[in-house]
Amino acid sequence: MATVTAIILARNEEQHIADCIKSIQCADEILVIDDGSTDRTVELAESLGAKVIPHPLNNDWSQQRRFGISQASSDWILFIDSDERVSLELNDEIRKSIESGVQKAYWLSRHNVFHYNAATHGSMRPDKVLRLMPTEGATVEGFVHETFISPFPQDTLQGILYHYTYDNWTQYFNKFNKYTSAAAEKYHEQGKKCSFWKDIILRPHWAFFKIYILQKGYLDGKIGFILSLYHYMYTVTKYVKLYYLNKSNGKL
Repeated sequence: MATVTAIILARNEEQHIADCIKSIQCADEILVIDDGSTDRTVELAESLGAKVIPHPLNNDWSQQRRFGISQASSDWILFIDSDERVSLELNDEIRKSIESGVQKAYWLSRHNVFHYNAATHGSMRPDKVLRLMPTEGATVEGFVHETFISPFPQDTLQGILYHYTYDNWTQYFNKFNKYTSAAAEKYHEQGKKCSFWKDIILRPHWAFFKIYILQKGYLDGKIGFILSLYHYMYTVTKYVKLYYLNKSNGKL
């Protein structure tokens, strides 16, 4: 019988880790790759039967996931983030898929969710993520937003993967700062140039228009406008950081 290992990256995720692990009913093995948590993440994960392996992230999510692959003992890999939940329907589909004997890499339908605000358009619109694949040949590339790679044909499962994106605005802005810095540093290392007029003045306006108008963020009311506005600011901030990395190594 085919087996599947679920891989979760974690650092101080005590608010999420238990619900995440409990939702993964299709896995034969659950690995938590822990980046030095100082809260109850490790305790909670181990109490639910997960295997916790300490390994430093070093701001490189792809290498952390590749390390997880190297530690897995199953025929299949399921990548799950600690703020995601596997629905009952998706659990059933995953088991049926891996037991079918057909080797494919599967896209999962992910629905982004707030705890108290309904938002299903713009930056919160449903998306698809490639997360289930045979262990053979599986790898991950990229720095901030990873690309999951498998040599096998691809298909899509219909069950929902729920993504609880942010708990509060403090968490939102912590990630905002972390991701904009990581993106700017990646661009800088790649030698990407930054035009003050094009990238800092014009590009953010397009980012807002795309999220709020083209992707219908306006249908989500106040939260839709706020998220579209912060997408504008995300774009500004990312390129401002790149501009000054190129100009003065980030110094003001």
